[in-house]
Amino acid sequence: MSDRTHVGILRNADGTYTRLFRFPSAPATSEPDVHPQVLSKDIIISPSNQTWLRIYLPREALDSSSITKLPLIVYYHGGGFVFMSAASTVTHSFCNELAAQTVAIVVSVEYRLAPEHRLPAAYDDAVEALHHIKATQDEWLTEYVDFSSCFLMGSSAGGNIAYHAGLRVAAAGSDDGLKPLKIKGLILHHPFFGGLERTGSELRLADGSVLTLAGCDGLWELSLPVDADRDHAFCNPKVCDGSGLFGRVRSLGWRVLVVGGFEDMLIDRQMEFAKMLEKQGICTVGHFGEGYHGMEVSEPSKAKELFLAIQRFTSS
Repeated sequence: MSDRTHVGILRNADGTYTRLFRFPSAPATSEPDVHPQVLSKDIIISPSNQTWLRIYLPREALDSSSITKLPLIVYYHGGGFVFMSAASTVTHSFCNELAAQTVAIVVSVEYRLAPEHRLPAAYDDAVEALHHIKATQDEWLTEYVDFSSCFLMGSSAGGNIAYHAGLRVAAAGSDDGLKPLKIKGLILHHPFFGGLERTGSELRLADGSVLTLAGCDGLWELSLPVDADRDHAFCNPKVCDGSGLFGRVRSLGWRVLVVGGFEDMLIDRQMEFAKMLEKQGICTVGHFGEGYHGMEVSEPSKAKELFLAIQRFTSS
């Protein structure tokens, strides 16, 4: 593979990689004066893989006299499988607001990045995180989470990860192996999918300011298994006959929320994906409107409508 500088990563002569984009990080905090509505802390999953969870606990759970427990949103961050972290400031800020505005406990997952760890490493970490959560003795989760009301959510590449993590759970035929954790649905926020055949929106918005067609191609080249093309099932959900898996998703009673923006070059893929799920008999909610790729993460002031849609979805 050639050096990939146009997606912000350089392959060094020794086979290592240097990321040219620096994303500032934010620590977890249990100090209420930092974010008066939400507390957060980190717990380790795998020291060898350097994977961990950041838990976001709404203060409402502590202050309320009610014994009602809160739904759980397991969140996978974006970054094209190659960039960012659960500790990135934009991810941290988004999860703070997600927990506060939806009144849910959010668990953000730190997973391994490509190209050092190509797919399916991120999917492996995503599912391992679910098993860690179901077995945890952390008091924030055991005391305040309604484990029967869990949703897998991701933005961009994280939406792709949430989808494939869900398929892995469904492939087992049931989610009994995750008890007491029970998944009720998937929330796919601007999910990152692709394919060899270009869509109309990819051609029309190929030179977008946030996400470009060349950039997408580069990220897939860095993250897919070596020698795989963009019609691999990890990238293109339409190429694999998943009817058996979709039948299991139906039997589990999961619902899927697909969110997309009309200024995102991936919008055609996202809408086609939602139609594919509907044709398979899966309860699918499409939430499509104005906006560019990952808008609500990069501009928190524009996230109000998204949070309302998520709250309606998780409480219905």
